[in-house]
Amino acid sequence: MSRDTVVAKRYAKALYDVAIEKQSVLEVEAELRAVASSITGDRDVLKFISSPNVSVSAKLSILDALKEKVSEPVLNTVKLLIERGRVGILDAVVDSYLDLEASSLGMVNARVYSTYELSEEEKQAVSKEFGDRINKQIRIENIVDKSLIGGLKVVIGDMVYDGSLAGQLKRIEQSFSRRV
Repeated sequence: MSRDTVVAKRYAKALYDVAIEKQSVLEVEAELRAVASSITGDRDVLKFISSPNVSVSAKLSILDALKEKVSEPVLNTVKLLIERGRVGILDAVVDSYLDLEASSLGMVNARVYSTYELSEEEKQAVSKEFGDRINKQIRIENIVDKSLIGGLKVVIGDMVYDGSLAGQLKRIEQSFSRRV
Protein backbone atom coordinates (compact mmCIF):
# COMPACT_ATOMS: atom_id res chain seq x y z
CA MET A 1 0.00 0.00 0.00
CA SER A 2 1.47 3.33 -1.02
CA ARG A 3 2.08 6.14 1.42
CA ASP A 4 -0.49 8.32 -0.34
CA THR A 5 -3.12 5.62 0.07
CA VAL A 6 -2.43 5.38 3.80
CA VAL A 7 -2.62 9.17 4.16
CA ALA A 8 -5.84 9.31 2.12
CA LYS A 9 -7.39 6.69 4.38
CA ARG A 10 -6.53 8.78 7.44
CA TYR A 11 -8.18 11.89 6.00
CA ALA A 12 -11.22 9.85 4.96
CA LYS A 13 -11.50 8.22 8.39
CA ALA A 14 -11.36 11.60 10.15
CA LEU A 15 -14.01 13.03 7.82
CA TYR A 16 -16.17 9.92 8.18
CA ASP A 17 -15.99 10.11 11.98
CA VAL A 18 -17.16 13.75 11.89
CA ALA A 19 -19.93 12.85 9.43
CA ILE A 20 -21.17 10.07 11.73
CA GLU A 21 -21.09 12.43 14.69
CA LYS A 22 -23.15 15.01 12.77
CA GLN A 23 -25.37 12.30 11.25
CA SER A 24 -24.64 13.52 7.74
CA VAL A 25 -22.77 10.62 6.13
CA LEU A 26 -24.65 10.70 2.82
CA GLU A 27 -24.59 14.50 2.57
CA VAL A 28 -20.83 14.54 3.17
CA GLU A 29 -20.40 11.85 0.50
CA ALA A 30 -22.30 13.91 -2.07
CA GLU A 31 -20.44 17.11 -1.19
CA LEU A 32 -17.04 15.40 -1.20
CA ARG A 33 -17.71 13.86 -4.61
CA ALA A 34 -18.86 17.21 -6.00
CA VAL A 35 -15.86 19.14 -4.66
CA ALA A 36 -13.41 16.46 -5.82
CA SER A 37 -14.86 16.34 -9.33
CA SER A 38 -14.83 20.13 -9.59
CA ILE A 39 -11.18 20.30 -8.51
CA THR A 40 -9.65 17.22 -10.11
CA GLY A 41 -12.03 17.18 -13.06
CA ASP A 42 -11.03 20.65 -14.24
CA ARG A 43 -7.45 20.66 -15.52
CA ASP A 44 -7.02 24.43 -15.02
CA VAL A 45 -8.27 24.38 -11.42
CA LEU A 46 -6.08 21.39 -10.57
CA LYS A 47 -3.06 23.03 -12.21
CA PHE A 48 -3.68 26.23 -10.23
CA ILE A 49 -4.11 24.43 -6.90
CA SER A 50 -1.12 22.14 -7.51
CA SER A 51 1.22 24.93 -8.57
CA PRO A 52 4.04 25.66 -6.12
CA ASN A 53 4.20 29.22 -7.50
CA VAL A 54 0.72 30.09 -6.21
CA SER A 55 0.39 31.06 -2.54
CA VAL A 56 -1.70 28.90 -0.24
CA SER A 57 -3.98 31.85 0.53
CA ALA A 58 -4.70 32.30 -3.20
CA LYS A 59 -5.46 28.58 -3.50
CA LEU A 60 -7.79 28.70 -0.50
CA SER A 61 -9.61 31.71 -1.95
CA ILE A 62 -11.10 29.39 -4.56
CA LEU A 63 -12.86 27.54 -1.76
CA ASP A 64 -14.55 30.73 -0.53
CA ALA A 65 -17.11 30.31 -3.30
CA LEU A 66 -18.07 26.95 -1.81
CA LYS A 67 -18.73 28.17 1.76
CA GLU A 68 -22.49 28.43 1.20
CA LYS A 69 -22.79 25.14 -0.69
CA VAL A 70 -20.50 22.75 1.19
CA SER A 71 -20.49 21.72 4.84
CA GLU A 72 -17.70 22.76 7.16
CA PRO A 73 -16.18 19.26 7.56
CA VAL A 74 -15.78 18.81 3.79
CA LEU A 75 -14.46 22.34 3.35
CA ASN A 76 -11.96 21.89 6.20
CA THR A 77 -10.75 18.58 4.78
CA VAL A 78 -10.13 20.08 1.35
CA LYS A 79 -8.44 23.11 2.94
CA LEU A 80 -6.10 20.81 4.87
CA LEU A 81 -5.22 18.93 1.70
CA ILE A 82 -4.43 22.20 -0.07
CA GLU A 83 -2.45 23.63 2.84
CA ARG A 84 -0.36 20.48 3.12
CA GLY A 85 0.21 20.16 -0.63
CA ARG A 86 -1.77 16.93 -0.84
CA VAL A 87 -4.59 17.88 -3.19
CA GLY A 88 -3.33 15.10 -5.47
CA ILE A 89 -4.80 12.50 -3.11
CA LEU A 90 -8.30 14.03 -3.11
CA ASP A 91 -9.73 11.28 -5.33
CA ALA A 92 -8.14 8.66 -3.06
CA VAL A 93 -9.78 10.35 -0.05
CA VAL A 94 -13.15 10.09 -1.82
CA ASP A 95 -12.55 6.40 -2.59
CA SER A 96 -11.51 5.68 1.01
CA TYR A 97 -14.54 7.54 2.35
CA LEU A 98 -16.83 5.50 0.10
CA ASP A 99 -15.15 2.28 1.27
CA LEU A 100 -15.66 3.24 4.93
CA GLU A 101 -19.28 4.11 4.27
CA ALA A 102 -19.95 0.88 2.38
CA SER A 103 -18.17 -1.20 4.99
CA SER A 104 -20.29 0.24 7.78
CA LEU A 105 -23.39 -0.68 5.79
CA GLY A 106 -22.10 -4.19 5.07
CA MET A 107 -21.53 -3.37 1.43
CA VAL A 108 -18.64 -3.30 -1.02
CA ASN A 109 -18.06 -0.67 -3.69
CA ALA A 110 -17.43 -1.85 -7.23
CA ARG A 111 -16.37 0.08 -10.30
CA VAL A 112 -17.94 -1.31 -13.44
CA TYR A 113 -16.30 -0.18 -16.66
CA SER A 114 -18.45 -0.49 -19.78
CA THR A 115 -18.61 1.00 -23.25
CA TYR A 116 -21.94 2.69 -22.48
CA GLU A 117 -23.92 3.88 -19.46
CA LEU A 118 -25.56 0.85 -17.84
CA SER A 119 -29.28 0.92 -17.12
CA GLU A 120 -30.52 0.40 -13.56
CA GLU A 121 -31.56 -3.15 -14.46
CA GLU A 122 -28.09 -3.92 -15.81
CA LYS A 123 -26.45 -2.43 -12.71
CA GLN A 124 -28.68 -4.57 -10.51
CA ALA A 125 -27.84 -7.69 -12.52
CA VAL A 126 -24.10 -7.02 -12.23
CA SER A 127 -24.50 -6.25 -8.52
CA LYS A 128 -26.38 -9.50 -7.93
CA GLU A 129 -23.96 -11.61 -9.99
CA PHE A 130 -20.83 -10.37 -8.25
CA GLY A 131 -22.54 -10.02 -4.88
CA ASP A 132 -23.33 -13.74 -5.02
CA ARG A 133 -19.68 -14.49 -5.86
CA ILE A 134 -18.27 -12.66 -2.86
CA ASN A 135 -21.27 -13.01 -0.52
CA LYS A 136 -21.71 -9.26 -0.02
CA GLN A 137 -24.04 -6.57 -1.20
CA ILE A 138 -22.42 -4.45 -3.91
CA ARG A 139 -22.84 -0.77 -4.72
CA ILE A 140 -22.06 -0.09 -8.38
CA GLU A 141 -20.28 2.92 -9.82
CA ASN A 142 -20.52 2.78 -13.60
CA ILE A 143 -17.66 4.29 -15.59
CA VAL A 144 -17.94 4.59 -19.36
CA ASP A 145 -14.69 3.50 -21.04
CA LYS A 146 -14.81 3.42 -24.84
CA SER A 147 -11.44 1.62 -25.02
CA LEU A 148 -13.05 -1.63 -23.84
CA ILE A 149 -14.62 -2.28 -27.27
CA GLY A 150 -17.29 -4.45 -25.59
CA GLY A 151 -18.06 -6.36 -22.41
CA LEU A 152 -17.42 -5.28 -18.83
CA LYS A 153 -14.55 -4.86 -16.45
CA VAL A 154 -15.48 -5.02 -12.75
CA VAL A 155 -13.11 -3.82 -10.02
CA ILE A 156 -13.98 -4.76 -6.44
CA GLY A 157 -11.26 -3.72 -4.02
CA ASP A 158 -8.07 -5.37 -5.26
CA MET A 159 -9.88 -7.87 -7.47
CA VAL A 160 -10.32 -7.23 -11.20
CA TYR A 161 -12.77 -9.26 -13.25
CA ASP A 162 -12.00 -8.43 -16.86
CA GLY A 163 -14.67 -9.69 -19.23
CA SER A 164 -14.06 -6.93 -21.73
CA LEU A 165 -13.29 -7.67 -25.34
CA ALA A 166 -10.07 -5.64 -25.07
CA GLY A 167 -9.02 -7.72 -22.04
CA GLN A 168 -9.77 -10.97 -23.84
CA LEU A 169 -7.77 -9.88 -26.88
CA LYS A 170 -4.87 -8.92 -24.65
CA ARG A 171 -4.91 -12.36 -22.95
CA ILE A 172 -4.97 -14.09 -26.35
CA GLU A 173 -2.03 -11.96 -27.51
CA GLN A 174 -0.09 -12.86 -24.35
CA SER A 175 -0.76 -16.57 -24.82
CA PHE A 176 0.55 -16.38 -28.40
CA SER A 177 3.68 -14.52 -27.33
CA ARG A 178 4.41 -17.17 -24.65
CA ARG A 179 4.26 -19.93 -27.26
CA VAL A 180 6.65 -18.22 -29.66
